[in-house]
Order: sequence, then C-alpha cells, then structure tokens
Amino acid sequence: MKPRGSKDNRPVNLELSTIKFPITALASISHRVTGVLLFVSSVLLVWALDASLASEESFNELGMLLSSIGATAVLWGFLVIFSYHALAGIRHLIMDMGIGEDFKGGALGARILFVVSALAAVVWGIVLW
Repeated sequence: MKPRGSKDNRPVNLELSTIKFPITALASISHRVTGVLLFVSSVLLVWALDASLASEESFNELGMLLSSIGATAVLWGFLVIFSYHALAGIRHLIMDMGIGEDFKGGALGARILFVVSALAAVVWGIVLW
C-alpha cells in the first residue's frame, strides 16, 4: 500500500519465495532464527536441569531418556543451532571491528560462516554418534 501522495510506481512483490536473497541476508536471517530457537529450547534445558537435581531417581530416569536415539538427535540439533548462532555472533563482532563491512567482505564472511557451521555439524555428529 502506497502512502498518500507517493509517486512510487514500482511493483510490490509480497511473494517471498520468488525473491532471491543475497547470502548476507540469509546469514542474518538464519542468525535471528537460531536465536529464537535457542530461546525456545532453553525451556527444555531448564526442565532437564530441574529433573537432574530433583532426586537421584529422576537423575537416573533423565540419564536413560537422554541416552535414546531421539534425544541424541535433539541434542545434535541443539548443538548445531548453538554453534551456528555463536559463529554468526563472532562474525558480527568481527564486522563491528570494521572487517568485512562492505558487500564483498560480508558475502565472503557469510560463506565462511556456512562452511564452518556445516563442519561443526559434522563434528558434533561424530562426537555424539
């Protein structure tokens, strides 16, 4: 919707699937999404901490639950999300120091971020399985 008096006749495209985002936008959006996922997953972590501290019996039950394949997969997912978010945060800190602020440097930083994050996912998979 155009503001009153606007002479902007460009088409408005609200179909996000047709827009090709630059790699820097994908890195930024992914960083925000992983931040939300970490916040939401913190509920599970607090529950696990509470269960582990409630009694020796609940500690042992939690240990049995966390040794299952499904729990290992959830833990892997959490570690991958955490690793990506931490690496993206480090990338932002580096950019705050003036390194890679231009589009070319930002794109290179985003590519490095995705590659290192993929390697971290593989490493976490090897460690857990």
